[in-house]
Amino acid sequence: MPYQAWPWAKKYGWLEDKYGLSWQLSMSEPHEVSQKITPLLMYTGPVTGKAKEAIEFYAGIFPNSKVDMLTAYGKGEGDHPGFLKHARFRLCGQRFMAMDSSLQHGFNFNEAISLLVLCNSQQEIDRYWTALSADPKAEQCGWLKDKYGVSWQIAPHIMQDMLSKGTEDQKKRVTQVFLKMKKFDIATLKKAFEG
Repeated sequence: MPYQAWPWAKKYGWLEDKYGLSWQLSMSEPHEVSQKITPLLMYTGPVTGKAKEAIEFYAGIFPNSKVDMLTAYGKGEGDHPGFLKHARFRLCGQRFMAMDSSLQHGFNFNEAISLLVLCNSQQEIDRYWTALSADPKAEQCGWLKDKYGVSWQIAPHIMQDMLSKGTEDQKKRVTQVFLKMKKFDIATLKKAFEG
């Protein structure tokens, strides 16, 4: 979509960068911009019409979550009435947007984009993993796919320290161990780190 004035923004445009990543640029009133970059999930293909369901599902899993706005298509507005035209919501305080589109886009959710959830305990990892994972074949190295096809990484916060502050031997041991894991196990990672 060309960068120009639209009913919902002073200026708005939709483009694809040289790496194939899709971006929407919107110029609105300054007081409306509270987060510079906001992930927008478009439910298309086999999950068209499931944006509202997905938002409610995610909000039920993550703390400090809230649905800020749901705007559905009305009759004659370009898509199926009831499908989400625009939605704003928060997960753990992070802002997201979502929409449905029944048009033929030629893409669905895939592993090229994933949402990283850093966890402070094994209990937290287990809870998110159990709630989100819907495709055992997609599970590897802390990655999973939910029932809508969205990719998530459920990772322990401590692993960042292991891989950034450890010795080369420690980093190598931790890497060799986590590459064999599906869901991360903090105790096993710590054991590998300590040698």
